[in-house]
Amino acid sequence: MDSRVSELFGGCCRPAGGGASAALRGRGGAAPGGGGSSKTKKKNGRSRGGKANNPPYLPPEVSSGGRRLKLVNPSQYRFEHLVTQMKWRLQEGRGEAVYQIGVEDNGLLVGLSEEEMRASLKTLRRMAEKVGADITVLREREVDYDSDVPRKITEVLVRKVPDNQQFLDLRVAVLGNVDSGKSTLLGVLTQGELDNGRGRARLNLFRHLHEIQSGRTSSISFEILGFNSKGEVVNYSDSRTAEEICESSSKMITFIDLAGHHKYLKTTIFGLTSYCPDFAMLVVSANTGIAGTTREHLGLAMALKVPFFIVISKVDLCSKATVERTVKQLERILKQPGCNKLPLLVNSDDDAVTAAQQFAQSPNITPIFTLSSVSGENLDLLKVFLNILPPLTNSKEQEELMQQHTEFQVDEIYTVPEVGTVVGGTLSSGICREGENLVVGPTDDGKFLRLKVCSIQRNRSACRVLRAGQAATLALGPFDRALLRKGMVMVSPEMNPTICSVFEAEIVLLFHATTFRKGFQVTVHVGNVRQTAIVEKIHGKDKLRTGEKAVVCFRFIKHPEYLKIGAKLLFREGVTKGIGHVTNLQAITTKENSLEESLGPGQLSF
Repeated sequence: MDSRVSELFGGCCRPAGGGASAALRGRGGAAPGGGGSSKTKKKNGRSRGGKANNPPYLPPEVSSGGRRLKLVNPSQYRFEHLVTQMKWRLQEGRGEAVYQIGVEDNGLLVGLSEEEMRASLKTLRRMAEKVGADITVLREREVDYDSDVPRKITEVLVRKVPDNQQFLDLRVAVLGNVDSGKSTLLGVLTQGELDNGRGRARLNLFRHLHEIQSGRTSSISFEILGFNSKGEVVNYSDSRTAEEICESSSKMITFIDLAGHHKYLKTTIFGLTSYCPDFAMLVVSANTGIAGTTREHLGLAMALKVPFFIVISKVDLCSKATVERTVKQLERILKQPGCNKLPLLVNSDDDAVTAAQQFAQSPNITPIFTLSSVSGENLDLLKVFLNILPPLTNSKEQEELMQQHTEFQVDEIYTVPEVGTVVGGTLSSGICREGENLVVGPTDDGKFLRLKVCSIQRNRSACRVLRAGQAATLALGPFDRALLRKGMVMVSPEMNPTICSVFEAEIVLLFHATTFRKGFQVTVHVGNVRQTAIVEKIHGKDKLRTGEKAVVCFRFIKHPEYLKIGAKLLFREGVTKGIGHVTNLQAITTKENSLEESLGPGQLSF
């Protein structure tokens, strides 16, 4: 690719190990009717003056962007057509789209004069107002196109104004070794105040007294950071409540703060497998480098195929040479054959935009940020990155999930005074409405119990409808909490869910000190299910050694669970670790009358 493309769009954002960065693409879905204006398209690669030149190109647009050469004084018909395309792109991008002005459909970086660019942005602003959106200029670049007049290309973010709680919600799991600064960083991002160097920013995130006393996270907590339609940060500063943040935000980042200490590893794995994060943020302390559970957390993110980016914290405590040494240490690990990642060091706003768009398009790109929660150095770069970061799923995939039966994973269980039993978790598929009747299970004897959803809260604010992929808490009224446990599912009564005690999985044994045999017991993680299972049989082999692959039959030792074929599986026991996916279930049939037989006082809430 022409090196000028990298210079124009890549800015200073370089792969941390050197080499040219890929050119950006637009995003937001291809609209029916496609293409932009082509009044100044060239013939046979010649410029206006007739001289042959090699103009910079972006790759041709592939169903994922809003390229427009110019939007100067369109006719009414043309304007309505452009508005329709913008609606489509916003729908496909789940409320977001990036427009590249001054770029032809074939990727030619033509650029526009100052006057043409001003008129084009004015038209784009009118289009956005028509569909209830705002625009934000992300960046401008001058292009060399054999013209006496300076010409520019501009990237513009178009984002819907929040409407009826339909904000875009991305979940980011926060990983890293103990004392790497995870909770402090989240406290600074969500509270809007820098840390004092002694952990003041993290105090609001802790859930237990022993966490405050030790300064170490032992449980899973959630923090929210919002961005409004203009790309401005919306957080708890100015004494905002969670409800006000939700109302003001077009995009919400939900951080899942996980434990860094090795003794809380099972909690961290549960957070990664159960809460289905879209992305992971690996926090590494600049002064200690890769230490403790850092490698293990990195391995977990890769095993579960969660895209991750890296934040090097505490740069205020170190010399520049120490920070560079930590960056090089990370580069070496990321480039190893097991990882095969391309590190991208972010040093400016332009780099952050490039990193966000490339990160979403290529699973091999790994952005690296160096920042301080005390001095605030480079903190804004992380905010720019999170603001532009697009969702992994488009509206079509979301629509398909919503048309399936309702399935809600039970991850947390609470008792709230004057409310009753409350469960927290993620809606895997379907739509859940306030007042809906569902069944929950399986119980220890494999049955499902009926219940009613009394109310729903999402990001600590009331919500009437929950859609697939969204996390929330559901109030169940007088339903007996003792009948619930983590790992259960709440599903539509007509679904007839499949449960099993025995299942088969194709696994890879990542590490075992000796040999992995029949009768070995491991803790199995599948989604929100976490239970000890015993190895019943290894198909085709008597034993497994580190690195070997096989189909293994497992049996849960306590009670049956709700599993799906194809679900990712992770198991561990001491230093033994393995990953795989479920290939077969020995289903236990759930008869309709088992619902009625299992009902007792306070369990039927119709």
